[in-house]
Amino acid sequence: MARVRLSVAERREDLLRAAIEQIEARGVAAVRIADVASALGVSNALVLYHFATKERLVADAFAFAAEADLARLRKLLGRRTTALRRLRSAVRWYAPTGPAKGWRLWIEGWAVSLREPALRDVARGLDRQWKAALAEVIAEGVAAGEFRCPDPAGTALRLTALLDGLAVQLTSYDGAVSRARAQEWVEEALDRELGLGAQTLSPQER
Repeated sequence: MARVRLSVAERREDLLRAAIEQIEARGVAAVRIADVASALGVSNALVLYHFATKERLVADAFAFAAEADLARLRKLLGRRTTALRRLRSAVRWYAPTGPAKGWRLWIEGWAVSLREPALRDVARGLDRQWKAALAEVIAEGVAAGEFRCPDPAGTALRLTALLDGLAVQLTSYDGAVSRARAQEWVEEALDRELGLGAQTLSPQER
């Protein structure tokens, strides 16, 4: 069977996806160029042609994962519905109890970014864009009179801090907290930040 010749962009994307899978399985410290090459049945030289070093491959893999997450976030926040529904959808997706994948990858990335400036820049950029997107939709909801929030940026920071912390608990410490309880805390925090209560919400908004 003839092999399909990939474009440079397609090959690079394949390598990045393989790198993400290997990092999730092995961790940044243990993963090797050879692991990524073997996963795709290509040579080490091909991987190094696209990414001169392991550090560059790892940083670009995290950037690739970050862009995918941001694209999903923008899609959820860009829907034609109320700001509250968009916000709830985004938080439920991002929460460690939701359908978002890759928490193990990001926990690994946070740890390594303490020593790797390139990876730290990627993580910081994702964090800033995520918080800015949440703050923007919160401000829209305030302007539309859907809820009250005197500090959208502060609320976005507190919500993401809670979600990130719960992700560590659920991913790293088996049994530390149940998924149901974590989801309950997230919902309670969101309602509290927006000045909402069960009595003020319709069933569709909860």
